[in-house]
Amino acid sequence: MDATPSLTHLRPDGTAAMVDVSDKPVVRREAVAEGFIALLPATIRAITDGAVPKGDVLAVARVAGIQAAKRTADLIPLCHQLPLTKVAVDFEAVTEGIRITCLVRTDAKTGVEMEALTAVSVAALTIYDMCKAIDQMMIVREITLKEKTKGEAAG
Repeated sequence: MDATPSLTHLRPDGTAAMVDVSDKPVVRREAVAEGFIALLPATIRAITDGAVPKGDVLAVARVAGIQAAKRTADLIPLCHQLPLTKVAVDFEAVTEGIRITCLVRTDAKTGVEMEALTAVSVAALTIYDMCKAIDQMMIVREITLKEKTKGEAAG
């Protein structure tokens, strides 16, 4: 094993590999991701009024986002399985659609960016799935990492 670990997903021969984080300290890590789903005004009203035939869209999308964060390592092949200590998925209805924000926290050796991005993506796709019968103009867009933080190593 190399004395100086390289943070790469490639071995010297070019094949994929999971990054070895064995020697990294456990620290508090957070990530915030955001995304947007553009919707017709009538669809936004149906969601906020609880009038979508499939049920409470935002409640289902919130649970889907939380579940997705917890299952990220099952979906993204080279992600580490992390003990998540917090997943919060929030929604803001605006004129053009719904903004989705997710905060994920862990005490671990690697960050939770992928978990936050996955949660936002799946929450948006859940809204899409629940509203596809009433809105064929939906667009999922602007899924992005807004912030990531890393605390001090546990002493």
